[in-house]
Amino acid sequence: MRPLGAGEPFRWLAAGWRDVRAHPGIGLFYGLCFWAMAITLGAVFRAKPEYTLSIASGCLLVGPFLAMGLYEVSRRREQGLLPELGASLTCWDAHIRSMGMLVLVLIVLELLWGRASLVVFAVFFNTGMPSTTGVIKAVFNPENWEFLMIYLAVGGLFATLVFSTAVVSIPMILDRDTDAVWAAITSIRVVLANPGVMLLWGVLIASLVTVALLPWGLGLVLVGPLLGHASWHAYRGAVQWQDAAADAGAGTA
Repeated sequence: MRPLGAGEPFRWLAAGWRDVRAHPGIGLFYGLCFWAMAITLGAVFRAKPEYTLSIASGCLLVGPFLAMGLYEVSRRREQGLLPELGASLTCWDAHIRSMGMLVLVLIVLELLWGRASLVVFAVFFNTGMPSTTGVIKAVFNPENWEFLMIYLAVGGLFATLVFSTAVVSIPMILDRDTDAVWAAITSIRVVLANPGVMLLWGVLIASLVTVALLPWGLGLVLVGPLLGHASWHAYRGAVQWQDAAADAGAGTA
């Protein structure tokens, strides 16, 4: 685990922006994919909120594979190779077993998160699961501060688990073809070794995504690719393999 300075997340974003500018067409394709996922999720939440969790699970299944395509673009640029959209779309096929296992873990965490949220609603509201409007009113009603605190605490716990498990595991699978368990463990070790920096990185991700969702999620067309590329640089900045370090030392000598 590399020690990280407080300014590292901003350097990751800067490196990600350079990747976006270098290949805007590829970034636009993935950005439109992320935007379409957000539009679909929002439409389902407004019309049929009871199906939101199912659609979110589908997005969580597709999202990591889209992100891996962006990682592949950054990886090829780092190696001096020409990135191609076709190659980025199929880069996961050699890692399908590890990716499938990791996505399964993420989906299980999300399902547990959803179940825990329902339990919180059931404890505080004896009228059953509220409608879409009821959910918004319940969350933003100052009189429900106890519900809001517990709801945020439960959500924060699961968000931390998901973030810690995935922050460097997917680019690690692409880079080294490691198994999902070892990749997830390494990702958690990165967070534990640099809690302040990774907290800042998580806050930056959440803030940029929140801003990108207004209006109509159009900002995801730009923010999605930016964060995808930056996440590759976060992995490269946080993890150094021993053989790479040995090669660098030999070259210096």
